[in-house]
Amino acid sequence: MPVADNLHYFENELRGTPARLVAVTKTHPVAVLQEAYDAGGRLFGENKVQELVAKQPELPADIEWHLIGHLQTNKVKYIASFVHTIQSVDSLKLLQEIEKQAAKHNRVIQCLLQFHIAAEETKFGLSLPEAEEILQSPAYQAMRHVQLTGVMGVATNTDDEQQLRHEFGLLRSYFEQLQARYFADQPAFKEISMGMSSDYRLALAEGSTLIRVGSAIFGARNYGNAG
Repeated sequence: MPVADNLHYFENELRGTPARLVAVTKTHPVAVLQEAYDAGGRLFGENKVQELVAKQPELPADIEWHLIGHLQTNKVKYIASFVHTIQSVDSLKLLQEIEKQAAKHNRVIQCLLQFHIAAEETKFGLSLPEAEEILQSPAYQAMRHVQLTGVMGVATNTDDEQQLRHEFGLLRSYFEQLQARYFADQPAFKEISMGMSSDYRLALAEGSTLIRVGSAIFGARNYGNAG
């Protein structure tokens, strides 16, 4: 099916839920992203800084770009002038660099705390005590150019629905605990980014507000295009 039809399918799936669609664009060329934009897509997620920096100037300025892949501190400077949300914050050191680079551009960058919820050690993310340590730190509390708006997690790559439900429920419980303890008076702290092409219905049932879908919209990834 054409990109436009795929995009509309997922937007219809999310209608009536609190969730928004993040069209994951990694390895896909600008022309294909433009198709998604022309079909109404405005929220794009990119995994790699190099690709994001290459694509952003080639596409309309009103796209809300989310960086969803692991981010090294030395690469924050390349995206700080335009990125809307960094979903993959997994350390105080990274948050401090985002604050520093956002300040240079006199803007606020929204961020999600990434939690490790999968049974796979290869995935990145914080534990709940590590996240609380960040939130209690004087360094975080002094930040003025970073706004934490929720949490993100990558579930195990499995067909076991019970395990996926457990992992999504775990992330939701982390969100609820942080919301109650640190963000009770901050309505902007509202995002739970979880669920992808294969498991988004389970994620929606557990309260996801951001569904990350790539291959089911754009087709199989073409790694020949990956920079």
